[in-house]
Amino acid sequence: MDIRINPRPLSGVITPPPSKSLAHRLVIAAALAAGTSTIRNITLSQDIEATLRCMAEFRCAWTWTGEDSLRIKGCINQERDRGGLPWLDCGESGSTLRFLIPVALALGGGGQFTGRGRLMERPQQPYYDIFDRMGIYHGLENGVLTVQGDLKPGEYRLPGNVSSQFFTGLLMALPLLDGPSIVASTTRLESADYVTMTMGVLEKCGIQIRYSRARDSFGVNPGVYCPFDAAVEADWSQGAFWYAAAALGSTVQVRGLDNGSFQGDKVIAIHARKLANPGDASIDVSGCPDLLPPLAVMAAVRRGTTVFRNAARLRLKESDRLATVRDMLLDLGGLADEGEDSLTVHGVESLRGGTVDGANDHRIVMAAAIAATRCEQPVTILGAEAVKKSYPSFWRDYEHLGGEVLVV
Repeated sequence: MDIRINPRPLSGVITPPPSKSLAHRLVIAAALAAGTSTIRNITLSQDIEATLRCMAEFRCAWTWTGEDSLRIKGCINQERDRGGLPWLDCGESGSTLRFLIPVALALGGGGQFTGRGRLMERPQQPYYDIFDRMGIYHGLENGVLTVQGDLKPGEYRLPGNVSSQFFTGLLMALPLLDGPSIVASTTRLESADYVTMTMGVLEKCGIQIRYSRARDSFGVNPGVYCPFDAAVEADWSQGAFWYAAAALGSTVQVRGLDNGSFQGDKVIAIHARKLANPGDASIDVSGCPDLLPPLAVMAAVRRGTTVFRNAARLRLKESDRLATVRDMLLDLGGLADEGEDSLTVHGVESLRGGTVDGANDHRIVMAAAIAATRCEQPVTILGAEAVKKSYPSFWRDYEHLGGEVLVV
């Protein structure tokens, strides 16, 4: 679907959708519980559907209990067909894939994982290095990743500067084993707030994780996931786009976000204040890579040059986001330069407008839509349906705030 936006400022009050990051963790925890859990305020984006679809392969069952609530019966103590490895279609969800690789090993001796877009190209080397040491088979052929073997208690050492998702996957899988384990980072752990979020979910389920700051390691004992009742809080990473709209001159008020959240992307509030002031600026996005698209849009029309540092991981997202964010800004009349692990944005008075390739990337599409509010001419976005991956109601909310969106 391609859409055209006739530029105009937005106005009104908006509550971002439920946190996709938290929803993934709650769904997996509920699926691993010995009983039935309820998750409220959850949205079935394509990524969350992928996680539910995969957990169903382990005999987890789920039903809607209301407009935005799920009841999930856990797979523990459920008999599963042992005739072969489960087939796990992760869609385009990196979280689903990385969280469930060790979970599949712990539950059923492995699985066959597949996906769409760039998903199966995204790096899994931290897992592969561990599997090689443990004698666990892994092989990627024709877009299908097969892992098979026994996940055993022990010490797991892996780099923390690739993705915190590897740590979350291990922390969710290791309590299912019959002995204690340690997960240790061999580098500074980036996006550490998301591991803290994982620990919070595990604690809700009765699983205690011991964190050692001195060793940057996590101690995990065997445990039984207990069923729970929880609500998914609003998503700071999606709220960031409405923060960007306000920074570009729209009178948008963002409500419903928890300032005490474990979500690392709550730093958008701090970065937005920084970019509200003129002058050159530098922002380290190693701990909040998903914020680069809305932050880059803010930087595009401010006085001064903004450098986004430590951004190499963005090349491994749904698109190469250093390249696609740069291209988006250039296509709209902005000024931006791409470095090996950085993006430099030179502020201009206003954007011209034009056509943006959404690159099958939900965050590029949403960023372009927000940038359109400061364009002089209409903006056409190719592949606008990509928002369904994380924010299915984005276009409805955009129009609710006064945006004019036409399908072309």
